[in-house]
Amino acid sequence: MDSLGPVDVAVLAIASRAVPEVAPRYLARGICTVDSFDIHGDAAMELRQRLDVAGRGGHAAAVICAGWDPGTDSVVRALLECIAPRGITYTNFGPGMSMGHTVAVKALPGVKDALSLTLPQGTGKHKRHVYVTLQEGADFEEVRGAILADPYFRHDECHVFPAEDIRSLLDLGHGVHMERKGVAGRSHNQRMEFSMSVMNPAATAQVMVSAARAALRQKPGSYTMLEIPLLDFLPGDRDALLRRLV
Repeated sequence: MDSLGPVDVAVLAIASRAVPEVAPRYLARGICTVDSFDIHGDAAMELRQRLDVAGRGGHAAAVICAGWDPGTDSVVRALLECIAPRGITYTNFGPGMSMGHTVAVKALPGVKDALSLTLPQGTGKHKRHVYVTLQEGADFEEVRGAILADPYFRHDECHVFPAEDIRSLLDLGHGVHMERKGVAGRSHNQRMEFSMSVMNPAATAQVMVSAARAALRQKPGSYTMLEIPLLDFLPGDRDALLRRLV
């Protein structure tokens, strides 16, 4: 880092579980951070609080969970609730490769290579197929047990398969189909859908670059994408953007 000269933003392309330890080091030096932390719920809120303290102390901003889910999908879910405040939203991922789940498996002892596929079952439920190539001497049942016990996997139906060559199975595509059925005022049966199919690493990287731009426009602290004006993510003149997008 020191050899790079002045650094404005560090884009942390690292495993989610490493972010809580790595990000504060940059924030303490006055360098904004962007991560694609992908663990929902309490873990994300704990990260937000931790980096908020670090960011304020170092006079820098952190944009957390800046991928596409959590991230841009979080923004879409909020917009759907604006249209139908009461109701249920189902977020269905895949079919495709989950980078976060794949990285989590690769970090387990005995795993040489891995691939985790997310298969949508509808109404927000998912099945996971995990393929592993083992290191020499590793026991498949031990590795399988560790995967099934991992918080990334234990809430979904999960099947683990041995594989000789992960490269023959690899497809970086992924996607999401979001559905909301709800009520607006007295009007029932308000139905909305959002769908996309993407090359997972490319989509995540683009969101992180946009979040890096937004980070430089925020006061010190920690932010999710939901808390930042959308225009802060976009390049160009603000008035021109408003004229084109409104």
